[in-house]
Amino acid sequence: MWTDLAPVLLIAAAAAFGLAVVSAVAGFGGGVLLLPVFAALFGLRAAVPMLTLTQLSSNASRVWLNRRELNWRLIGWFALGAVPLAAAGGLLLAHAPLEPLRRLLGVFLIGMVAWRRFGKPPGKPRDTAFTTIGAVSGLGSALVGSTGPLTAPFFLAYGLTRAAYIGTEAASALAMHLTKLAAYGAGDLITGAVLTFGLALTPATIAGAWVGKHIVDRISDRLFVLLVEAGLVIAGLLFLIGV
Repeated sequence: MWTDLAPVLLIAAAAAFGLAVVSAVAGFGGGVLLLPVFAALFGLRAAVPMLTLTQLSSNASRVWLNRRELNWRLIGWFALGAVPLAAAGGLLLAHAPLEPLRRLLGVFLIGMVAWRRFGKPPGKPRDTAFTTIGAVSGLGSALVGSTGPLTAPFFLAYGLTRAAYIGTEAASALAMHLTKLAAYGAGDLITGAVLTFGLALTPATIAGAWVGKHIVDRISDRLFVLLVEAGLVIAGLLFLIGV
């Protein structure tokens, strides 16, 4: 059995490593780019909880690597909205029809890029606004895997940069992912295969976060953002046409 699964695991591990590097450098994008890969390999309903397991290790690594710069106040306000909505969305995923969800995901990915490119940059949000941001993020992330590109502008507009931004965003997402896993488990979405692959990919995501941390000051952030956005558009189009 493992001989048959080995090529799939190697592909998934390579993708998880590469996109963990992207997340560590750009602060977002790895999860939404990894979802189409997992969906093609494992199917969409298994891909979302599996992605959450890999994001758990990736975000935990970024929290630890940037632990001295965390803004705990924002993390608390974000979690206040994200946790209950992530739980609701996780339970909903177990019963959502897959084809409409796939189309929704395609529209969502392309819409994220359009919003980032053409939407008006947000002003500096109040601390309490992160409860609403967390609620929207929690529901969306539970259904489509990741909403990092949508929440990133708000953390940046608050004034967080570099390690403070990457660590605080990762810690906020970590609370959300833990809640999603509990909800997926209650909805019988955490199967043995999902758990096995999710745990097997953990070393790749931790290694990717470590590598990204060490190159974050040596490359152009703008180039990474452009590459991430191009990947989002391509992935969105593939979901829309049913690939």
